[in-house]
Amino acid sequence: MIGKVAVFTGTRAEYGLLYWLMKDIQASKHLTLQVIVSGMHLSPEFGETWRQIETDGFSIDAKVEMLLSSDTPVGVVKSMGLGTIGFADALDRLRPDLLIVLGDRFEALAVVQAALILRIPVAHLHGGEITEGAYDDAIRHAISKMASLHFTATEAYRQRVVQMGESPETVFNVGAIGLDHLLRTAPMTQTELSASLGFALRKPYFLMTYHPVTVVDEDPEETFRSMLTAIDRFPDYQALLTYPNADNGGRKIIPLLEDYAHRHPGRAAAVPSLGFKRYLSALRGAEAMIGNSSSGIIEAPSFGVPTINIGARQQGRLAAESVLHCKADTASIECAITKAISPEFKLRAKNAVNPYGQGNAAAQIVNVIERHCGRFEKHFYDQVSPP
Repeated sequence: MIGKVAVFTGTRAEYGLLYWLMKDIQASKHLTLQVIVSGMHLSPEFGETWRQIETDGFSIDAKVEMLLSSDTPVGVVKSMGLGTIGFADALDRLRPDLLIVLGDRFEALAVVQAALILRIPVAHLHGGEITEGAYDDAIRHAISKMASLHFTATEAYRQRVVQMGESPETVFNVGAIGLDHLLRTAPMTQTELSASLGFALRKPYFLMTYHPVTVVDEDPEETFRSMLTAIDRFPDYQALLTYPNADNGGRKIIPLLEDYAHRHPGRAAAVPSLGFKRYLSALRGAEAMIGNSSSGIIEAPSFGVPTINIGARQQGRLAAESVLHCKADTASIECAITKAISPEFKLRAKNAVNPYGQGNAAAQIVNVIERHCGRFEKHFYDQVSPP
């Protein structure tokens, strides 16, 4: 039987999605929660967000330092190597009956490959999705093949995981886990959010998050400058700029957004980490989400907020009618913003149906884990028997 369940988190965004699942595991009479923290959480540069995890009432069972200050491809690979060494020690000490990981980042790949060799079963959240503009796409599928349980965000993604050879009995469509916040997390008022940010939100505002594209040729600095030039054409709108993640080239964006906020006091604010409650509160009140974060595809439609999805990073991901896709140049971004803030499109976004579920994923996942017999033998599932 499953008793000890370790949840891994390496970034602020991932932790925000996992929050209610961690709370439900913590509250279970049959499960014991273990928390493994690494990556950006432990970095002062990215806000030392591990402190928020403890503030939220979780005990951190292992902190694994892995993130080098370099965000070159070689630096990322070396970070993965450091992580694998640290995760080997942490997992050997904690010996969980199940390790839960979400998504597609290099930190998750490092901990899962350690778990594989240590024969610790893995449950993977958000498998089967496609993001063709990032190496995260290949990492996601690799994690799925090393995992024994799967919790997908749509039925189409469930079918794709089965297509990869995973037994249908181990793949569960539970919806996007981040949407649990819609039902379970009370949003902050704009006054509370302003006070927390130290930045007065007086005008309609854009929420902006741009992450480097790691596979196709899309220069992060050039694209981010194009975004800033585009929003200059809308001076009546404020801008909340959040830091990028720690992928290749991410650190080059940080000085650009900090400089922009410095040159536009009162109109723009740069925030290393909003945390999930502030982030979702900011998203709820935004006129549009601009950038290439998956939250613009998955969470924003549930708030009726238009999304301008820039460039190739999220290419291939299922999207609601509230999402506008555009090229990574100033003219295309400006055109998309103009459309997004139009009364016609705002109405369309308000009425859009989110394909990622209704916000009850955590309870479904815990129910499956509690009922699981603890047997994790894997066999390749052929949908059509080979000759």
